[in-house]
Amino acid sequence: MRLLVTGAGGLLGTRLCELAVKKNFEVYSVYSQHKPIHGTPLKLDITDKKTEEEIFKVTKPEAVVHAAALSDVDRCEKEKELAWKINVEGTANIASLCQKHAIFLVYVSTDYVFDGNKGKYKETDKPTPINHYGLTKLKGEQSIKESKAQYCVARTSVIYGANPAAGKVNFALWLLDKLKKREEARIVTDQWNSPTLNTNLARMILEILDKRLTGTFHLAGATRLSRYEFAKCLAETFNLDSNNITPASSKEISWVAERPKDSSLNVEKANQMLTSKPLQIHEALAEMREEAE
Repeated sequence: MRLLVTGAGGLLGTRLCELAVKKNFEVYSVYSQHKPIHGTPLKLDITDKKTEEEIFKVTKPEAVVHAAALSDVDRCEKEKELAWKINVEGTANIASLCQKHAIFLVYVSTDYVFDGNKGKYKETDKPTPINHYGLTKLKGEQSIKESKAQYCVARTSVIYGANPAAGKVNFALWLLDKLKKREEARIVTDQWNSPTLNTNLARMILEILDKRLTGTFHLAGATRLSRYEFAKCLAETFNLDSNNITPASSKEISWVAERPKDSSLNVEKANQMLTSKPLQIHEALAEMREEAE
C-alpha cells in the first residue's frame, strides 16, 4: 500500500511510519519542521494546497493518515488564527484532495472535542468543545465529513511513548525524567483521560487502513485515569520512587485554555471491531518499558 502520513515526525507519526515500513508499505512521511526517520520524507506546509496537490500527484497515495496538527492547547488559545489555519483549513485541503483522488483518509482527532462533563464518551455522543484546540479539531472532523471523502475519524487521548518526537518529550517521559532526578512533579488529581501508547494507537490505525473501516472510532487506552493516577502507574512500572509526585488541583495550574474535567473515551467499538485491541494501562506501560529498554 502507498501510504502518506502527515505529521510524520510527531509522536504518533514516527511510530506509525516505522510500523508501516515494517509491513512493507510504501510510506511518504510528510513533515513541516522535524524530519521523520522512517519512510520517504517530504517537507510540506499543509496549508499550501497547491504544493499538496503536486505531492499527491507524484506520490499517488492509496491512503492518507492526517496526524499533523497544532496540538499545543494553550498556544491554540493564544494564536487562534494560526490554529484555525492549520487544524481546520489544512485539514479541509487534505480532505478535498482525498475526495478528488479517491484516497482513503484517516483523520486523527482528539478527546478534547468533548466538554468533559461526563467522561467515557462514546462515538455517538455530541461533541461540545470548551477550548479553541478542541473546536478546531471538531471543525476538522466536520470538513472531512462534508468533503464526501471515504474517511475514518480516529479520536484519541493523551498520546505517550518510549521516545521523544518532534523535538519534545511527552508527559510520560517528562515525568520519568523528573522522578529519576528526584525532583518534585505536581500532577493534577481532578482531570481524567484515556492515556494512549503511541504503538497501540499506530497498530489500531494500520488495521483500520487494512480493513478500510469508515466512520468514527475512539482509539485510546482502555483505562480511565486521572493524570495523578497515570503518574503513579508510570512510577510503579519503571520502579521509581513516587513520593515526589505531588497531588494538585487544576485550579492551581496556570493554564491559558480551559481543560475538560473528564474527557475519557469509551473504546468498546474498537474492542469489538479490531484485532489490535485498546490496551489496559498496565499492558501499555509494560510495552513502553520494553521499548525503552
